[in-house]
Amino acid sequence: MSSHREAPGISKDPVADSTDVYAFVSPDRPDTVTLIANYIPLEDPAGGPNFFEFGDDVLYRINIDNTGDGVPDVTYEFQFTTVVANGNSFLYNTGQITDIASPNFNRRQYYSVTRTNKVGRGYRRTLLGSNLMAPPCNVGPRSTPNYSHLGEQGVHQLAGGTTVFAGQRLDPFYVDLGSIFDLGDLRPFQNLHLIPTAAAAGVDALRAFNVHSLALQIPISDLTSDHSVPTDPMAANSTIGVWTSAYRRRGTFRGNNGSTFQSGPFVQVSRLGNPLFNEVIVPMQDKDRWNSLPPTADSQFAKYVAQPELAKLIPVLYPGVFLNLGGLTADRADLLAILLTGIPAGIIPGFQNYTGPTQADELRLNVAIPPAVTPNMNGILGGDLAGFPNGRRVIDDVVTIELRAIAGATYPLVAPGYTPDGAAALVTDGVTPPSNVTFLANFPYADHPTSGYDVVPLS
Repeated sequence: MSSHREAPGISKDPVADSTDVYAFVSPDRPDTVTLIANYIPLEDPAGGPNFFEFGDDVLYRINIDNTGDGVPDVTYEFQFTTVVANGNSFLYNTGQITDIASPNFNRRQYYSVTRTNKVGRGYRRTLLGSNLMAPPCNVGPRSTPNYSHLGEQGVHQLAGGTTVFAGQRLDPFYVDLGSIFDLGDLRPFQNLHLIPTAAAAGVDALRAFNVHSLALQIPISDLTSDHSVPTDPMAANSTIGVWTSAYRRRGTFRGNNGSTFQSGPFVQVSRLGNPLFNEVIVPMQDKDRWNSLPPTADSQFAKYVAQPELAKLIPVLYPGVFLNLGGLTADRADLLAILLTGIPAGIIPGFQNYTGPTQADELRLNVAIPPAVTPNMNGILGGDLAGFPNGRRVIDDVVTIELRAIAGATYPLVAPGYTPDGAAALVTDGVTPPSNVTFLANFPYADHPTSGYDVVPLS
């Protein structure tokens, strides 16, 4: 789920495969926005001795559109370089790593962060930081005995008040992958399934998997179109669109000695805005092509949003439960707004995150909505305007929110005469924090990764 292995092509290239994007007003620094782009899905924490890392041959970008045209106005680029201290050793670490600069850290990654922003008809590139060090993977209590310290050392301050982190994190996404991909089985309701079994609690399939995070905490004024800090949620300049993208050189050449060489211009191999878009909305024949296109091309995929395949499957898989959904044949204007344009004013009192008529898969965040004092993991569906689909926080239960939206819970917002099935407001995969996943109170918010020593299979 989300975008873990969401397309046939990119599933074979995990270091360039984006899993999730998050965008939210920082709860501990509300004058900033936190952006997180995660890569490398389903990292087994014990996967050594060649532990997971970013690709030196991949260009990573986090894109911000503040004019609503589907074109990035601000971009943050990450590029990595791997340095091996002792090539004669097979070890990731030759002893305990108690400090990020420890000589025992044998395979290190350094990176640069470059900001590109539109200036008139051109662009200005600014190097914000270079030779920044990523912390090691969490190997275990003997190799990385105080991992929280190493993680904190991986947080760097850049020019202009921006903070950055790049490194391994516990995957903040939570979902019952095993049940959902088993013919849409939702364990809490599987007694109502076409092939019924006794209802059961949800199982977080990602409970102990890690990812690699690119995280930025940026002053709001660096992201808005007029460099202001909007306070009126209804103002047009209060909403930004966010997505991540990864690029490889057009050509790769392999030598007889195991070496590789890349050449040519960078081409896009993956992207991600809203969770589940390519995974669940885009059909198999278009998934790889979708990953290669910019958001400005997304109008051609709007037909899949307007008539989502999953909305037709749910009444079949749960016979007699979703009768109203089964009879709904009109285009889903609610989903088109949520996923492709943002929600316009007049739909939800005191709220909008509309970026204009251009249909583009972007995670849209209204930066004038302050962080919630008591966040609700169901976001706007739970009455919390600071949550998904207004951006996305690490706590947000996007699986439940999107399942309920597809099941018809949001359709009355645009069609008041429609009555959702009673189950539409209840459907869930049954996985909720904090029992299945934990978070940090401060940047980078995603928790420290599970160590290879500590990971245990579900009994």
